[in-house]
Amino acid sequence: MGFSRTVIISCAGMGNRLGLGTTKALVEVCGKPLIIRHLEYLRDEEDIRIVVGYQAEKVIETVTGYRKDVLFVFNHDFRNTGTGASVALASKYANEYILSLDGDMLIHPKDMEKILSCEHEFVGGNSIESDDPWMLQTFVQDGKEMVSAFSHCMGNYEWNGITQMLSSKMLKGNGHVFHLIEPYLPVPFMELRTREIDTINDYERATEWVRRGFTEGEPAPER
Repeated sequence: MGFSRTVIISCAGMGNRLGLGTTKALVEVCGKPLIIRHLEYLRDEEDIRIVVGYQAEKVIETVTGYRKDVLFVFNHDFRNTGTGASVALASKYANEYILSLDGDMLIHPKDMEKILSCEHEFVGGNSIESDDPWMLQTFVQDGKEMVSAFSHCMGNYEWNGITQMLSSKMLKGNGHVFHLIEPYLPVPFMELRTREIDTINDYERATEWVRRGFTEGEPAPER
């Protein structure tokens, strides 16, 4: 039997800090909702599950306008639970592996290709940029960088919420996704270029990143 994967995208949260009055998965960056950007990258994935809660009807309407075969999972307790609970809800009867993504982020197209070509477990991270991040502590084992711990105090990288794990390890949890992963560390590390959108400043930086073609440097010219 070949490699099989279920993709779970967490879109249940309210996104209060952003202050745009919409769930973050529907925030448009350069004219396109974040969730649609994910789905464009995932066009060849057969089993996609989106966890909804806040403004569920709007998310479902936007997604089904682009793709009809997505499975929606309701996290009715989204105000009191984290993304770990959302992933656990959507993990029932999943394929061998689960790829967990947050609906409120941008991923570099080349790094999304790297993610989708991976057929083993990994935890994703990037350079530390946020004001109050959860961080990854890593070490090198047999030439491979491994994640050994999640920490709010110190680490080598910022945890970006992206992981691929055996589905049997993701079935129970109420906190964050990393709480589901912690019992199974160490797990291989994968460095990924991403932008999370939690605040207006994050949104402006992410928009500029897309306008520059996902490169760093001087601001892109107006068009």
